[in-house]
Amino acid sequence: MEATRVTVLGRGLVPAGEPVLRGDDRGVLHGDGLFETLHLRGGVPWLLEPHLARLRAGAAAIDLPLPPDAALVELLDAVRAGWPPETEGALRLVCTRGPEGGGPVTVYATLGEVPAAARLARRTGVTVATLPLGVAARSRPELGWLPGGVKSTSYALSTAARRWARRTGVDDVLWVSTDGYVLEGPTANVVWLRDGTLCTVPAAQTGILPGVTAHHLLERAGELGLTPAEHLPTVPDLHAAEAIWLTSSLRGPVEITALDGTPRPRSPLTRRIQALLGFRRPSPR
Repeated sequence: MEATRVTVLGRGLVPAGEPVLRGDDRGVLHGDGLFETLHLRGGVPWLLEPHLARLRAGAAAIDLPLPPDAALVELLDAVRAGWPPETEGALRLVCTRGPEGGGPVTVYATLGEVPAAARLARRTGVTVATLPLGVAARSRPELGWLPGGVKSTSYALSTAARRWARRTGVDDVLWVSTDGYVLEGPTANVVWLRDGTLCTVPAAQTGILPGVTAHHLLERAGELGLTPAEHLPTVPDLHAAEAIWLTSSLRGPVEITALDGTPRPRSPLTRRIQALLGFRRPSPR
């Protein structure tokens, strides 16, 4: 088991147990910050450029000054140096507004092993329940003051949903709008197959987080003989789908095996999608 590593901008690798954040850091006190989670495979961050682009777009939306990309990449390189290439890594880049009263932003990176539960979910799939979010599907982009599609360190809503899932006896959650549309999960996007079309929820229309993994999968849909598309699905739409997946950086595409207590047949496409994105070795022919 590899020990978790931490590097801090301007300080380099920090020994285990050494403080990283000030007690008055606004990322801790107010959730005023952003983060990105990347899958480290073969010692290399997967989809690094799209993750950095999403981070920078989020920073622009909340007026968070960021160091240049070169400094962020150098920080990530420092934390992953010497990481065993055969060990999957969970690489996180965190940027907060820094201490109260002003001051430089806080930027640090962490690296640990991908949790066993994430690797298991790729093989076994996940059970999911829908959960009302309390907003209309298209309401958030209409609010000019509310940044949409931002991967914020303010994670109370997501953790509350995951706690609810555990109490309910399911693995994960899909949020549903007040007008009946499925939006996203607390830590994942939803992708589904219907009549040869691989679909996901439009981020621009809904204000959900634009998923890096989901976007990459849809870009490569043609390699699976499928057509990519964006739609707003209802819960009945997902029940009628041929297959449904949750997509995220560490788990990759994981199949939903039950939705709101209704079991779903396993799709042979799951193994092909996971192999296409590098989360499973291709099956021998």
